[in-house]
Amino acid sequence: MNKKRWFALLTAAVLFVVSIGFQLVTSIATTNFDQLFTFPESKFQEEVVEDGSNGKIVVLHLDGVIQDTAPSTLINTTSYNHRQFLEMLEEAGKDPNVDGIVLRVNTPGGGVVESAEIHDMILEVKEEYEKPVYVSMGNTAASGGYYISAPADKIVAHPATLTGSIGVIMEGYNLAGLAEKIGVEVNTIKSGEHKDIMSTFREMTDEERALLQEMIDDMYGDFVQVIVEGRGMSEQTVRELGDGRVYTGNQAKENGLVDELGSLDDTIEMMKQEHNLENALVVKYNKSTGFEQFLGMSVQNLIGKDEELVNVLEIINEANTPRAMYLYSN
Repeated sequence: MNKKRWFALLTAAVLFVVSIGFQLVTSIATTNFDQLFTFPESKFQEEVVEDGSNGKIVVLHLDGVIQDTAPSTLINTTSYNHRQFLEMLEEAGKDPNVDGIVLRVNTPGGGVVESAEIHDMILEVKEEYEKPVYVSMGNTAASGGYYISAPADKIVAHPATLTGSIGVIMEGYNLAGLAEKIGVEVNTIKSGEHKDIMSTFREMTDEERALLQEMIDDMYGDFVQVIVEGRGMSEQTVRELGDGRVYTGNQAKENGLVDELGSLDDTIEMMKQEHNLENALVVKYNKSTGFEQFLGMSVQNLIGKDEELVNVLEIINEANTPRAMYLYSN
């Protein structure tokens, strides 16, 4: 390699390092270090949405697929964090200064267990702390999104919200034909007949399909019961509506799946009027900014907020094992 090429490479490397250094210095310069190293009494920072003096309403946002994947805050500081959301919900319930909770739900659903955990926490907040919980549906509040909404005191959807999708799904791939075609042989040693059920590399037997269908039917029955109890509907009606299809907000209201049509602001106003909270302070919880979050934001600034990259990294982090989901996928 001649001197000109070496010089060009060296120049490019220096410019790259200087660029990273400049962005890091910029991040440091714009950071509130008093806030960064302050340890607040509450687990979460409160961002004021509306000023007020008569009571307090907390708005909690649930965005993204409901799954307990524990995203790394060094790379992704914005995606859904299941444990954090449960903590926020519990904190709002325990706080004696909070008079009501509005959940802004924008999700296609997700894991069966995770959805059940949120559902149970909502019931706990309502019963143990006697606080009203309203749901404001965003673009999508389907499957698991509806499961967690069902126990709310009031469900409000936008006319164009996609909701419903009541049901359970489990999917896997059968690559046996492809493996045979390209000469891939899979050796499986197992302790029981069904240990490799839903294997990617062989056909599913009729017996295995029946076993899995029984599991799905059981989970679906739980979903139906959650709606029966939460919405006060008959089981027959729920099963008729719950064939997996999605409904618009308008259709959901006609079928009794939601109570009112409106926006997040409308939902907050309904809670104020119906619970004597006119002129209430409205806040939303944000995760307290600590050093790890600062580093995460700095890394995002350096690599750019490429959502596709973040999603790929999360997918790589997840297991490939098929599992039952309360999930709407189009």
